[in-house]
Amino acid sequence: MFVDQVKVYVKGGDGGNGMVAFRREKYVAMGGPAGGDGGKGADVVFQVDEGLRTLMDFRYQRHFKASRGEHGMSKSKHGKGAEDLVVKVPPGTVVKDLETEEVIADLVEHGQKAVVARGGRGGRGNIRFATPANPAPEMAENGEPGQERDVVLELKILADVGLVGFPSVGKSTLLSVVSAAKPKIAEYHFTTIVPNLGVVETEDSRSFVMADLPGLIEGAHEGVGLGHQFLRHIERTRVIVHVIDMSGMEGRDPFEDFQTINQELEKYNLRLMERPQIIVANKMDMPEAEENLSVFRNKLKEEYPIYPISALTRQGVRDLLFEVANQLETTPEFPLYDIVDTDAEIHRVVYRHEKDPDQFTITRDPDSAFVISGDVIERLFKMTDFSRDESVRRFARQMRGMGVDDALRERGAKDGDIIRILEFEFEFVE
Repeated sequence: MFVDQVKVYVKGGDGGNGMVAFRREKYVAMGGPAGGDGGKGADVVFQVDEGLRTLMDFRYQRHFKASRGEHGMSKSKHGKGAEDLVVKVPPGTVVKDLETEEVIADLVEHGQKAVVARGGRGGRGNIRFATPANPAPEMAENGEPGQERDVVLELKILADVGLVGFPSVGKSTLLSVVSAAKPKIAEYHFTTIVPNLGVVETEDSRSFVMADLPGLIEGAHEGVGLGHQFLRHIERTRVIVHVIDMSGMEGRDPFEDFQTINQELEKYNLRLMERPQIIVANKMDMPEAEENLSVFRNKLKEEYPIYPISALTRQGVRDLLFEVANQLETTPEFPLYDIVDTDAEIHRVVYRHEKDPDQFTITRDPDSAFVISGDVIERLFKMTDFSRDESVRRFARQMRGMGVDDALRERGAKDGDIIRILEFEFEFVE
């Protein structure tokens, strides 16, 4: 089964918890704090493996959760960071955030990596909170939660040349003639339901990868027929070979076929029309093909190279392959996405004053409880050790500093009202 789109859940590892500990060696008076920091949680990393061809493995495992960091220990020992969780994907995989539709990574080269979900930092031990005013703190942080998100993986196959055209125009036959590929060939529409790849070598020893892509019909850009399952795979091709049934044996007009397919390509992605396009007039061994080709040339206003061939008898195929190889030599690759690798490049940054996004929001539940939510406040909450009074007081100071207390009063909170953060509840006290 050819699987080219899946949705998966990824979660970076939580950071290890910091520890509260004190030095207790004999003859060391007032030893002080000695609780170590927690280790960093593991990242979820996607890495290209050229041995993979589909996303089939993700049909059986759709959840990837990385390990958490080791907790801090006594005697000022820090916890060990967890090893990254590496997930193998085939070349040509695009990773998108499901909620924002942001492109996280476009993975095309063997060994290429991308961090999809970052692990949380380790919590600080009590040695980090020692001050002259409080030389023996009894508090430590829990580890930071790892990033979690739903992502969509789309496989857009890596091919130099894409064969496009209506169903049953002879794309699969052409691929089987020019390469060692053995696509399914039959006399009915949509025989090809998955892309087929073949390596083509010309007589002058130039080679390229050709993809026979499922047939298009009108409305494909909206998902009609095989729609997007086809169109996503042509985005990486550098040269488009447009195969047309010039015999008209199915009652369609060859020129109308040509216009319809190009309109679908343009509506799906304007940049597809920037690629060189070669017109292949196929089935020239059939009656009326020569007459239809003459009419087609008269109607065609754009300057596209036209190669009359018969894939069945191999007539004209040699010249077509030379033209495809020539076009590839002068056509650059078309990057799908402008993704900046911030780890690999140095950038100049212009700092402008911008209002910070809201650190929290306050809503009301049907039971009249006040609900505080938001990434910042929830992260602070998860990193607080509520088993220690000093940590609880610190969290209360953090909320006061963020303006939570004042915001609750503005919303009408009074003594004894229930305040809820995540699944925890506490009372509002003036």
